[in-house]
Amino acid sequence: MSPDQLLRQMFDRAVEAADPMRSLAQYLPEKPKGRVLVIGAGKASARMAEAVEAAWGPCEGLVITRYGYGRPTQGIEIVEAAHPVPDEAGLQATKRLLALLSGLGPDDFVLALISGGASALLSAPAGEITLAEEQQVNQMLLASGAPIGQMNILRKHISRVKGGQLAAAAYPAKMLALLISDVPGDDPALIGSGPTVGDRSTPEDARAIVKRWHLDVPGSVQRALSGKTGVLQPDDPRLARVSNVIVAAPSQSLEAAARIGRDAGYAVDLLGDDLEGEAREVATEQAALAKNASGPRILMSGGELTVTRRGDGIGGPNAEFSLALALALNGAPGIHAIACDTDGVDGAAEVAGALVGPDTLSRANADGVDPAAALARNDAHSFFAAIDRQVVTGPTLTNVNDFRAILIEG
Repeated sequence: MSPDQLLRQMFDRAVEAADPMRSLAQYLPEKPKGRVLVIGAGKASARMAEAVEAAWGPCEGLVITRYGYGRPTQGIEIVEAAHPVPDEAGLQATKRLLALLSGLGPDDFVLALISGGASALLSAPAGEITLAEEQQVNQMLLASGAPIGQMNILRKHISRVKGGQLAAAAYPAKMLALLISDVPGDDPALIGSGPTVGDRSTPEDARAIVKRWHLDVPGSVQRALSGKTGVLQPDDPRLARVSNVIVAAPSQSLEAAARIGRDAGYAVDLLGDDLEGEAREVATEQAALAKNASGPRILMSGGELTVTRRGDGIGGPNAEFSLALALALNGAPGIHAIACDTDGVDGAAEVAGALVGPDTLSRANADGVDPAAALARNDAHSFFAAIDRQVVTGPTLTNVNDFRAILIEG
């Protein structure tokens, strides 16, 4: 097996390990008596709904997923909407979801299926904020380089569903929220901006994030943050009947992939499943580690890297990591790498990520492509497309965030 084949097999195994059809059923109780309502949002939510009905049979409910991520279900309605920037379809679907929750009683049961992507797919702007203004804020955040935790604090305080507010809408019904983690540290409050989880952050915290990341937010957002917002404290009585359970996490996927590497005869070093930071800076650090490591060895990591947008190219954290890594390695012999998002979408491109090898820069030179210029323009996806080194999976139906592996041959 070539290094590229092994790296791709490891990535595919990481995705497979996080498939809700494999991981979710063990966390389901017996189907409760009385009214059962299944709701959800995220890139994995339709697959989660499919897994629920495989165990429970047809259910009433509605989940919102990304365009192209729908699945066949028996009773649960699947609505597709835009990600990473919300759209009208998500706005209207969220209104319908909230209407389903209204009027529930203490004998009713709500199963909430939440995964990464719910922040954009659950669209219910607070106060007088319009959809267009919510879109504007999301675009600013995505270009800012802010870590996911900071993004989600601001998103919560300008929303009517995030930060525990979705769970509050179902009160006094009992709720079980099943979560697929795509965030460093697997904090339930960060997954999808925590629609079923309370948060101790304040509007003042959100205003500080606007200032820290130089976000020129609309006046309606400033007004929404000037007073009390709808975000619930963790001890709010409306959350007393909610249980939040993580059913798949990055650490599980990394370990599943690591077993393939070990079986192939490589030592595997896990650098962490919760790395954050600028993609190009982390790439430079890991390139230095790889050049000083003895093979056969594989360096693995997960987490969520960020990109501060400086140019007008097509990029994403995994592609930018890969391009910066190739430049830092500068053709070092015997070192190969893969960096992909487990949801199959890196940034806003329908590309999971890219492969890197000792020949990456020479291939670019032969094709007349300038890697340094591409990095300066945040145009990593175009770079890897030009040298035919993209990893394209299509919808993976799950999301446990970034997967990175650097292989050092012996």
